[in-house]
Formats: sequence, structure tokens, C-alpha cells
Amino acid sequence: MTSSFKRIYYGDYVFFVDENVYEPAEDTFLFADNLRVEAGETVLDMGTGCGILGIQAAEKAPFVLAADVNPNAIRCAKENADFNNLLDKMAFIQGDLFTWLSDNAKFDVILFNAPYLPTGKNEVTSWIGRAWSGGVSGRQVIDRFVSEVPKHLKRTGRVLLMQSTLANVQETISRLAGCYLIAEVVAECTFPFFETVVLIEARF
Repeated sequence: MTSSFKRIYYGDYVFFVDENVYEPAEDTFLFADNLRVEAGETVLDMGTGCGILGIQAAEKAPFVLAADVNPNAIRCAKENADFNNLLDKMAFIQGDLFTWLSDNAKFDVILFNAPYLPTGKNEVTSWIGRAWSGGVSGRQVIDRFVSEVPKHLKRTGRVLLMQSTLANVQETISRLAGCYLIAEVVAECTFPFFETVVLIEARF
């Protein structure tokens, strides 16, 4: 690893985070603390970043597919999976949400720490900016994800989606309901004078 990487610790794991990849923060650790994967479940880790969630899931899951629009994130996640001895249970692909995935591909668990922060514009061009920018409303990526995720979820599966109250949590729950998914907030963390980040779980 070069000096452009930062070392991050979570439990017994060590992650190296490239300067062009989203660094795990409070939302990431809230997600990781509440991530439960059962033996035999297949997992899609959307927006994998440095791979922290997918690698944790691979401890029990027989297969984890980690995806990210950022090519730096894919390289970083793959190196971290190798470093944490879980590379043989994971695959990695660069792509924009579900555009690269065949319609008949379905998973037991789909994870997404979404870009959810409202910005002053809809288009952010830097790789690191795309990891957190949700457009003017904060919902630009969330709404696309919600509309597409049901066809890739097994009937007994579940979606775990992280977002901020700044991006209207109730709107997400309503949109999931419109896709025949029952959703609830299963974990949250409040930052003083700023926002609350929430983990939403959704099932058919």
C-alpha cells in the first residue's frame, strides 16, 4: 500500500482506503454494527467503497458481489478483501447502480449506503463527491435505487439502505411501499445540530 491510503480498523478487520474512495464514517459503522447475514445468503453490496460491508458479509455468505461506480473503489475493495482473506468468496464489478446486472440476477440481501446529502447541484463529477452527493434534494440516487431494487431481490430477501433525514426518510419508505416492499427504520444515529442517519430495512 502507498502513502495515499489511510488505514481504518473495524473489529478484527483492517481496511486501506484510497484517497479517492469514501472513507468509512459514522454511517458506515452504524450500518456495519447492524449488519446480519445468515449462512447461505447471497449478498449484493451496492456502492461498496472500500469494501467494509461486503467483506463483513462474506464471513457468512457463500457469495458477495461488490459493485461501485468508482473504479478506485473497486480496486480498493478487492485489495481489502484479499488482505482480510475473503477474496475467494467475493466478486467485484464497476457499474452505475443496477445497469450492469441482468434482470434475472437476484440476491437474498442487498446493501446500499446511498449518496444522500443534498447539494446545490445535480451533477458532481469527482469520484469522491459521487459517494456522498444526492443531488439538490439528496434523493437523486436513492430514488433510482428504490425503483430498481425489487426485481433483484428474492421473495424472502431484504434490502438494507442507509440514508439521512436530510433526504426525507418517509419519502423513501413510501416509495418502497409503492414497490410492494414493507420498510422500517431499524437503526439510527443523530448528530448534534445536523442530521440523523437511519438504516432502513425493507422486505416483500
